[in-house]
Amino acid sequence: MNKLSVLAAGIGCCGLSSWAAACSSCGCTLNSDWSSQGYTTQSGLHWDLRYDYFNQSQLRSGTSGVSRNDVPVPAEQEVQQNTINRNLTLGLDYSPSRYWGLNLLVPYFDRPHTTIDEGETEVSSSLSRGLGDIRLIGRYQGFQPDLSIGIQFGLKLPTGQIGDTFQNGPLAGETVDRGLQLGTGTTDLLLGFYTVHSMGARFAYFGNLLWQQPLNSRDEFKPGAGVNVTLGLRYTGELPAGLSPQLQLNVRAEGRESGANADIQNSGATLAYISPGVGFKLSERLDGFAFVQVPVYQRVNGLQLEPRVLSSVGVRYRF
Repeated sequence: MNKLSVLAAGIGCCGLSSWAAACSSCGCTLNSDWSSQGYTTQSGLHWDLRYDYFNQSQLRSGTSGVSRNDVPVPAEQEVQQNTINRNLTLGLDYSPSRYWGLNLLVPYFDRPHTTIDEGETEVSSSLSRGLGDIRLIGRYQGFQPDLSIGIQFGLKLPTGQIGDTFQNGPLAGETVDRGLQLGTGTTDLLLGFYTVHSMGARFAYFGNLLWQQPLNSRDEFKPGAGVNVTLGLRYTGELPAGLSPQLQLNVRAEGRESGANADIQNSGATLAYISPGVGFKLSERLDGFAFVQVPVYQRVNGLQLEPRVLSSVGVRYRF
């Protein structure tokens, strides 16, 4: 574990910070939680900055893609056109000891969105920019002498705005779907488990499971409960520039929204991604990472937009 902490090369995955996106079945599922990967084994303060980009442009229903030519407009349901996600997340992590830690995640979203409403032929567009829902997560990893097992517990707070409106098109002035707002408006319970182990001198693997359960509703809307599961394998041998390749399998399952303002029919999904990436050292205290995510399985309820590929880059500084 000491070697792993020395090699803390910013290999990120989105486990906790991936849930910054408010919309159902969208948002990267990469895990960039350092503690669940075995990197955070020393006390002290760290900060992380991560940028995610993904363009939701592919219409899907069930497990299949849907051609827009097969959904002529005007249609009897909304036909979403495109949602571009540019997400920036600041993370502050403090460990008073090797066993306890506290992580604060503050997301900022830039999300242009276009859609054609039911019975319309013209496109309506919106642009949502601002802070999302903040997450505060504690952890304990003192179950084993090598710190190989840990638990996570915390809350997602209703800090993101929920009143964004369309700027152009037939829907101008109307409120954007609640699933596409900067926040959900709800307080959510977060509970997780992680484990990390060495496989000889050159490889290590980790696993992370995090459950998210909304505790209330807001303005006739409640997001679905969800779970993220990550399995990761990384190379820990000696490479130039502190390079540390990694491969992740990320799975996200989320239930349908509920309430009068929910899009019950077109919410909820099960998504799986293969995520290759690499961590690297930028200086003695500053590390970086870069990853791509490629879908290997997508099952959505109703008609939803999904990305074809996702990308994430980030840095981490150890004080």
